[in-house]
Amino acid sequence: MPGIDKLPIEETLEDSPQTRSLLGVFEEDATAISNYMNQLYQAMHRIYDAQNELSAATHLTSKLLKEYEKQRFPLGGDDEVMSSTLQQFSKVIDELSSCHAVLSTQLADAMMFPITQFKERDLKEILTLKEVFQIASNDHDAAINRYSRLSKKRENDKVKYEVTEDVYTSRKKQHQTMMHYFCALNTLQYKKKIALLEPLLGYMQAQISFFKMGSENLNDQLEEFLTNIGTSVQNVRREMDSDVETMQQTIEDLEVASDPLYVPDPDPTKFPVNRNLTRKAGYLNARNKTGLVSSTWDRQFYFTQGGNLMSQARGDVAGGLAMDIDNCSVMAVDCEDRRYCFQITSFDGKKSSILQAESKKDHEEWICTINNISKQIYLSENPEEIAARVNQSALEAVTPSPSFQQRHESLRPAGQSRPLTARTSSSGSIGSEPTNLAALSLDSLVAPDTPIQFDIISPVCEDQPGQAKASGQGGRRTNPFGESGGGTKSETEDSILHQLFIVRFLGSMEVKSDDNPDVVYETMRQILAARAIHNIFRMTESHLLVSCDCLKLIDPQTQVTRLMFPLPSVVLYATHQENKRLFGFVLRTSGGRSESNLSSVCYIFESNNEGEKICDSVGLAKQIALHAELDRRASEKQKEIERVKEKQQKELSKQKQIEKDLEEQSRLIAASSRPNQASSEGQFVVLSSSQSEESDLGEEGKKRESEA
Repeated sequence: MPGIDKLPIEETLEDSPQTRSLLGVFEEDATAISNYMNQLYQAMHRIYDAQNELSAATHLTSKLLKEYEKQRFPLGGDDEVMSSTLQQFSKVIDELSSCHAVLSTQLADAMMFPITQFKERDLKEILTLKEVFQIASNDHDAAINRYSRLSKKRENDKVKYEVTEDVYTSRKKQHQTMMHYFCALNTLQYKKKIALLEPLLGYMQAQISFFKMGSENLNDQLEEFLTNIGTSVQNVRREMDSDVETMQQTIEDLEVASDPLYVPDPDPTKFPVNRNLTRKAGYLNARNKTGLVSSTWDRQFYFTQGGNLMSQARGDVAGGLAMDIDNCSVMAVDCEDRRYCFQITSFDGKKSSILQAESKKDHEEWICTINNISKQIYLSENPEEIAARVNQSALEAVTPSPSFQQRHESLRPAGQSRPLTARTSSSGSIGSEPTNLAALSLDSLVAPDTPIQFDIISPVCEDQPGQAKASGQGGRRTNPFGESGGGTKSETEDSILHQLFIVRFLGSMEVKSDDNPDVVYETMRQILAARAIHNIFRMTESHLLVSCDCLKLIDPQTQVTRLMFPLPSVVLYATHQENKRLFGFVLRTSGGRSESNLSSVCYIFESNNEGEKICDSVGLAKQIALHAELDRRASEKQKEIERVKEKQQKELSKQKQIEKDLEEQSRLIAASSRPNQASSEGQFVVLSSSQSEESDLGEEGKKRESEA
């Protein structure tokens, strides 16, 4: 006999749409078999019921056997051996069109009993199992929906336990019912052959027994044919019994092995997350918006196919395209009151979908799988091996290495040596010399347990330590029409240097050292590795304004100053050695995590291939600011010298005036003290000795006062 088509019992727990579609084919086949066997049963029943109509009933049976090859059975319709066998039966039965009533008892035992048993027991068992399976499937869907609606914010252990137990019971019931249902459908493929051949064999044996004395009508060739058919029936029965035993053993093994999988959220320690997948399939809940704030969740089967995410409803033959996930971004999100949600955004940002996984393991595996596919790893020859290497590299990227020098030496080509310092025009440090890299460790560059900030603080958040408050920036909006609001003058209006660049903020973190360009390189490596591990792809675009006073990050649309960095606080700046779009600078601020000493924060940006130009502009701004400071100091010194000269000139003038006054007083005293001085009447006034002494004392007091 040819091979028997079977339903895969091993796939009953997954319950994929393909399995459901294949199940529908077997159910359609069972319906066709039931219809056909009903007709055959009615034909044989006519043989049994009415002796007068026995000839007509036999003719009808022969006709139905001839039409077997014209039947379109979904399974086993092209069985040529079966068709030829039934054709030979139809010829023999057509010759035995006349029967007698004495055959009724024999026909009841040998012909009617097998087909009646098949009809009343086997076909009804299929229908009963179908109804039980449908009920179990509906109960499982209802339990899954209740479990999916479990609140993450208001968790109730009792409700969660009841819902989880309900999912376990319904899933186990569905799995067991489905396995027995599949076993019955597979067994039906054997029984339909037996149900066809056994009644015919019994009928023919009854006829042979009845016409034993008329052996001239039953030749040896017909007996040999019937013997072969009987042997075939026994072989089919033995094969069926063996296959049924195998399926029963498979069901028992699967029940034992699948017991932990009945729990919707299995223990991650027993079932670890596989982060190296490039293909995945399973049921997810998809959120569909029905209004501004309302939404519905639909449970569908999702699977990846190349760079596409496909969705397939239960019962569909094939899936449809849900989203192109090449170069997409995926991240875990908090959505409404549901757990294990993640969002997929297309590469152009125009389309996004929010999906909910059933467990934490599926949640992480879906995110890792879509992330691997977005990097187009599936196009390689060994995608899982490459995905494993990429994930391992990402993990090692954030693992502290013993020394920078060792890591750079391991990556350095043979026969080449990297200079200790970067190019002077792209990196700078005021008053510091390059340190010895052989003794430079990771802990001396980056502060331990340092958090990474991936977004720019809003101007209203001015109290953030080390950011807006430390940098002294405010959220002042520059007037886009060039008008001075409130009579205040722009800070950069009189600046000699005024250059604008388009940059994208990658992240910032606190560092321990600010006297070597390797600090910037290490910060770039850690921030890029952290973005890859945490699936952060969005960047904030800003305009970087470089002036002689400060560096400003300005919102390109609202013209609001997001961050402002005083130029004297920028102590180090450098570009990436290979990727010239990446650049960063170290800002020395007061406070920080220690709240006592100065802290250094390294900011990393991406530009449009202008990293070196930006660093050159910052260096030029610092040189201009240095020269301006030197000129200011020289000007102040000159003004101080002029003020000293002016003060000395004033003192000299005052001294000359005092001397002049003294000379005038001396002349008056001398004139008043002359002897025999004539009065206005021609007489002389003679002063006494006491009067002269008093006048001398008065002159000396005046002199002292003038000198003072």
